[in-house]
Amino acid sequence: MSLIGIPSDLTDPNIPSNVLASKQFQTLMELLGEGEIEGFPSATGSKGSTEYNTSALKDVFLNGTQVLQQGAGTSPTDEDFNFQNVSFEPRFGTSDQTAIQAITELETEFTVSQTVTASSPVSVSITNTSVNAVRVTIAFNELQEFLDDGDIDGAEVTLNIQTIENDGTTQTVITDTVQGRTASAYFRDYKVNFPSGTSFPVTIRVNRETADSTENTLRNSFVFTNYTEIINEQKAYANSAHVALRFDAKTFPTTPRRSFRVRGTKIKIPHNGTVRSDGSISYSGAFNGSFKADKEYSNDPAWVLYDLLTTSKGFGDQIDTANIDVFSFYSASVYASTLVDDGFGGTEPRFSCNVVIQNQKQAYNLINELCSCMRVMPFYSAGTISLGQDRPTDPSYLFNLSNVTEAGFTYTNSSLRTKHTVINVAYFDMETRTIEYETVEDTALQTKYGVVVKNLKAIAVTSRGQAARLGKWFLYTQNNEGEVVNFTTTLEAGVLVRPGQVIQIADPLRAGVRRGGRIKTGVSTTQIVVDDANNTDLVATNSATLSVILRDGTLETRSISSISGTTITVSSAFSSVPQTNSVWVIENTSVQLQTFRVIGITEVDGLAYQVTAVAFNSSKYNFVEDGTPLTTRSITTLTAIKPPPSNLQGSEQIVVLNNRAVSKLFIQWEPVQGVTEYMVQYRFKNENLISERITRPDFTIFETKAGTYTIRVFSYNALGKPSITPSTTTFTTVGKTALPDDPSGLTLEPVSDQFVRLRFNPSTSVDVLHGGTVSVRHTPSVNPAIATFQNSTEIIPKLAGNITETLVPALTGTYSIKFIDDTGNRSNNAAKIIVTQPNPQPNQIILTEREDTDSPPFQGDKVRTFYDATFDGLLLDGTLLFDEITQNIDDLSNIDFAGPINSSGTYEFSNKVDLSGIFNLTLKRRFVTSGLLVNDLIDSRTALINTWTEFDGTQADDVNAKLLVATTDIDPATSVSATYGQSGTTITITKTDHGYSAGDFVVIDFTAGSATDGNYEIQTVPNANTFTVTASASATISSGTSCTYGANFTQFNTFANGEYTARGFKFKCELESNDPAQNINVTELGFEASVKRRTETINTAIASQCATTGSGKTVTFSDPFFTGTASLGGSTTAFLPTIGITLEGAASGDFFNITSITGTQFVIETRSSSGLKDLSFKYTAVGFGKGT
Repeated sequence: MSLIGIPSDLTDPNIPSNVLASKQFQTLMELLGEGEIEGFPSATGSKGSTEYNTSALKDVFLNGTQVLQQGAGTSPTDEDFNFQNVSFEPRFGTSDQTAIQAITELETEFTVSQTVTASSPVSVSITNTSVNAVRVTIAFNELQEFLDDGDIDGAEVTLNIQTIENDGTTQTVITDTVQGRTASAYFRDYKVNFPSGTSFPVTIRVNRETADSTENTLRNSFVFTNYTEIINEQKAYANSAHVALRFDAKTFPTTPRRSFRVRGTKIKIPHNGTVRSDGSISYSGAFNGSFKADKEYSNDPAWVLYDLLTTSKGFGDQIDTANIDVFSFYSASVYASTLVDDGFGGTEPRFSCNVVIQNQKQAYNLINELCSCMRVMPFYSAGTISLGQDRPTDPSYLFNLSNVTEAGFTYTNSSLRTKHTVINVAYFDMETRTIEYETVEDTALQTKYGVVVKNLKAIAVTSRGQAARLGKWFLYTQNNEGEVVNFTTTLEAGVLVRPGQVIQIADPLRAGVRRGGRIKTGVSTTQIVVDDANNTDLVATNSATLSVILRDGTLETRSISSISGTTITVSSAFSSVPQTNSVWVIENTSVQLQTFRVIGITEVDGLAYQVTAVAFNSSKYNFVEDGTPLTTRSITTLTAIKPPPSNLQGSEQIVVLNNRAVSKLFIQWEPVQGVTEYMVQYRFKNENLISERITRPDFTIFETKAGTYTIRVFSYNALGKPSITPSTTTFTTVGKTALPDDPSGLTLEPVSDQFVRLRFNPSTSVDVLHGGTVSVRHTPSVNPAIATFQNSTEIIPKLAGNITETLVPALTGTYSIKFIDDTGNRSNNAAKIIVTQPNPQPNQIILTEREDTDSPPFQGDKVRTFYDATFDGLLLDGTLLFDEITQNIDDLSNIDFAGPINSSGTYEFSNKVDLSGIFNLTLKRRFVTSGLLVNDLIDSRTALINTWTEFDGTQADDVNAKLLVATTDIDPATSVSATYGQSGTTITITKTDHGYSAGDFVVIDFTAGSATDGNYEIQTVPNANTFTVTASASATISSGTSCTYGANFTQFNTFANGEYTARGFKFKCELESNDPAQNINVTELGFEASVKRRTETINTAIASQCATTGSGKTVTFSDPFFTGTASLGGSTTAFLPTIGITLEGAASGDFFNITSITGTQFVIETRSSSGLKDLSFKYTAVGFGKGT
């Protein structure tokens, strides 16, 4: 048992002898770190000396206050101490350090704070079997008695302390009487030793023997405040840096907060490094990968990390130093230890690492935290741990579309919608020894986003300047490094690129020009031939440079001196000849390469590598460290304000739109390099401007009108900004009012005696090809003055506008054609060809019919037509009735011309032709017409003016006439009695075995009933005894009503010169006018009918058998000959065939007689001088026509 806390030299003459006073000390041992440390930066003298230990108290802080003032000398006075009676002894973590002699016991204090009374002892249990003793602390808040006379006297209290062991052994180990006076707290310690063999657990009981005071005048209570377990042990704690600190309880009633300023763990330092006073390292000479033999203190973050990775206190048990790229750590150290402006008038290392690692952390997180304080990214590649640091670095590789996959470069942007504008960086301030905040603001960004605060914790940072740079760096990266590029590259590039490296990218899609590819030939160290010149912007101006990847994978750049075709020559030599098929790029001040810093590489299928990189600006370092403005790289031509397009021109065209021809104005211009979008503005005359943005260097305005269009075109850059001025032009259009092109290339080729083929070039007018027509006309005249287009008639229906050839009757005269567009406009000039037919083969003319030469002329049936003697021709009559004529009758040249001209009329020939049998008949028409302008006054034109094809009254082209023919195979004079009935508009004719077919035309005379006589088309043939036609008006007529009908004719078809096969023929002329002021005059109308000479030869011998039969041999022709009729030739024998006979086997005196020749047969008698004789013969019959 021992008593602690009452020093023998504690005396004060000013204190009465019966006054109690106590002085209590506490000794603490603090572990500073694992491994050897440098020591205390303020200490002087040698380590272990009294001077060192005393001066080191400048780096010891109790409750935040320096124990020894910083300005104290080597022999400080009491006034230099902020706290008295503080002693200090350090150990620096060496392997051979000694134990601190003043510390022989290990003490652990526990709080009790319970009042002990006579009836209530206070007990505690000691369970730690290693405990050698227990110190019990008793406290008297007061110990005094107030007497009646006003005096204050002392008091006394007797107490005892007992031990009760686990086996029941109970001892009173201390009995003490405390006697004296104190008005304030008085402490007394009692030490209870546990002898060897003590049975644990042991109960310590504090008992009060003196009765408790019941009077307020006697104050003698006490408290069992705390107890301390004591273990008797003395250790040196090798390789652990620690200190012993002793102070009195009067100064620190409770254990104070302690902090120590130290130069921490010693680490390996490169052989060429010298540690500065601030802990950073300066280097001289080249680094060879080795370290100094002795470790030194440094706060260089690169070597702090290296120490953590390679020593047992970190990851040294898992990582072999051979697997660490020490050179990458060295490069990071050089950059970290470089002195920079601290922002407050001094300099400091760029990065320092001042941190206490005292808690367990995930290895990955701890490594990344240490890396973050020097802007490095650790990565593992090819079995080696390396550091990639974000520091000023020259580009190490090139990429363009030739060494990435077809997917090219993919850009993403991770920029936040709302950005932080105020950064509070928390760091540990070495002066205040508290967490302080350095605030960095972006006032420009605040105008957009307002005040948006971000709090950052700076790991291992104790410098205000470094904290400020960290805040600026965060603002920069937030605002400028949001863009990330991803691409997949080849194996050759992927194995060379590492995280942290800076790469250059030539992306033509972003740059707007191609300036990179593969080397076709490495000619020399100063010349290469590249892969393409046509699609590449090969420039040698504006400080142009050529960069290539050499054989060893290094990137070199040289200035370009000249370019010729695909050959590029540089001004100074590369270190080796560029390799064929390697990568090249060109850069100049107008278009620079993109720079990115690689942040990730992933192998893909062992054949390619996926690269991820973030935007890189080499000027960011100076911007962050000294405020130098950022530089901007000009990486594209797409964002510059572009010039307006040049060579703006227009052309009007007729095109097909939705199967119809429309007019369009086609605008085009020279494309502007780097421009993918244009703004076209146009307006017609003074109308409003119409604007449209397009992506092509041309524009089309559809459905244009005749007039002037104003056109303006702007160029847009990639940012959507237009050129300052537009390119402007005007264009006058004619719309679809222009006449179609004149036909050309008209040629003629014979096909037969009856037909020729006309060929001509296709129209170049779209509105002719689509919706237009070709008009083919003929006139018998070959006189150019007379054979005009308007004096000709259409000999075939109008052709589709895309036709380029047609068959027409072979006629002597002039053929002419014009193109007609879909609005009715005709070509200005016709294409013509004059034809004179050769003399025809001798045919037999059997009829010449001329309606115009009859007396009187034109005696046939007329509908809206009349014969005019003045014009000596057949014309269309006017539309006014007699009662509607308002002008003087005498003023009319012909009353039939009154009013506008009818649009159509017909004339049917007065006679039909009957061949009395079905024969081939050659018909040749006689048809001459001309256009007339009769009474051509404006008031007589009732049609809309935009339908007029001729205004001046000088030509009449908008009229036409057609000659038509219909045929029948029966007697054209046939008249058949029948019956009919009508229901609605359907008339049903009933006649047994009528023999007619649907589509035949028949003239019906309804002799009874109310049906209207006329020429009808047979619609249906329900059976052999009935057929139906359609009436124009609905009615109901009972069946059985009488009627007669004539021969069944075909419909009227265009009369073309040629051969027809039929018995009967009838003819009709149709007249047309598309202009009420224009008429057509038919001056010659008729035809010529002939039958061709025909020879029938039988080359097979025929036996006459005349003698056998006793009569002549009747021979029937293969096809009947036409021999004439009463009206055609004058008789039925007018044109009998002639017969030629060749006898076979005839003897002298044999002969033949021909009798009974008709159109179908003849009779031959073969004879000798003695009578009929059987002979064989052949014959040739020559006649006209071929019947069926």
